[in-house]
Amino acid sequence: MQIRPFQTSDTPRLLELLRLNTPEYFSPAEEKDLIYYLKNEIEQYFVLLENNKIIGCGGFNLSEDKKTGKISWDIFHPESQGKGFGTELTNYRIERIKEIKSIEKISVRTSQLAFRFYAKFGFQLKEIVKNYWDKGFDLYHLEANIDLVKIR
Repeated sequence: MQIRPFQTSDTPRLLELLRLNTPEYFSPAEEKDLIYYLKNEIEQYFVLLENNKIIGCGGFNLSEDKKTGKISWDIFHPESQGKGFGTELTNYRIERIKEIKSIEKISVRTSQLAFRFYAKFGFQLKEIVKNYWDKGFDLYHLEANIDLVKIR
């Protein structure tokens, strides 16, 4: 397993991973959001490779005041889910976020389909917005104080 920074040439593979998880974990409408994110909003984004093939990705951004690290856009190949790769990439990002001295908390916005994964790291549910991402895809906003986030 290898984690490395995202490169623009990775975009077609990441879109393929998204499509493999649509509509089970993502709404078809979210593809345009991912494309926009990859072109305009990336701050720290990574890909996870196994046998030199991208099987997952995820990143983080900082709030404007640089006090919150915001975990973003986790996507894994369906055959790679449940094998610890998501935990490894999340641990990696938490460690990178904790290196930033101004950070006080970490947040993640996900859906009802994935929020339990983040709860294992100590994130607490703060808000639910029904049909936020699309019909049937609710927003689950979770946060944790930087000192309470667990590496698993």
